[in-house]
Amino acid sequence: MNDQASFEQVVTQHQDMVFRMLVRLTGSRENVDDLAQDVFLRLYRALPSFRGEALLTTYLHRIVVNVAQDEWKRRKRIDQRQTSISDETSGWEDRLHHPSPNAEQELATRELQLRVEEEMGKLSAVERSILVLYHQEERSYQQIAESLQLPIGTVRTHLHRGRNKLRTALERKGGWQ
Repeated sequence: MNDQASFEQVVTQHQDMVFRMLVRLTGSRENVDDLAQDVFLRLYRALPSFRGEALLTTYLHRIVVNVAQDEWKRRKRIDQRQTSISDETSGWEDRLHHPSPNAEQELATRELQLRVEEEMGKLSAVERSILVLYHQEERSYQQIAESLQLPIGTVRTHLHRGRNKLRTALERKGGWQ
């Protein structure tokens, strides 16, 4: 895979998955283009050392998780330095009347999604990564274990704990039964 055309084909073939995973792992569409570019840049730089012992997608999943973790750390640093006025003003658009007959349902769904995203953000990086890879990317325990370089038993444990933490937090806030 040393030529430009092959790499472009890899990017084209996997870009949807990369964007989807980044949005799910970071909980935001903000900067997702830059993050995806970082993923593919890291892949391009790492390809000469890629031995082919695992699938390229497994290797790519690991890079996506690493980039997402870097983004979480960056956001945490920013959050610690700033107090945001946006907390006081955000959400006004959700309170406006929507002309659609399903506006109430859409609002309830959106609120649940926001609660899930908020609670996902409180999980450990490994729990969040495993939940996204398993439930949203539909990866097997084996694929997740290879991507994150963890034993399968550890993947199962983190998946179980992550689900329980998420369920408990949502039930506590009345968001899910």
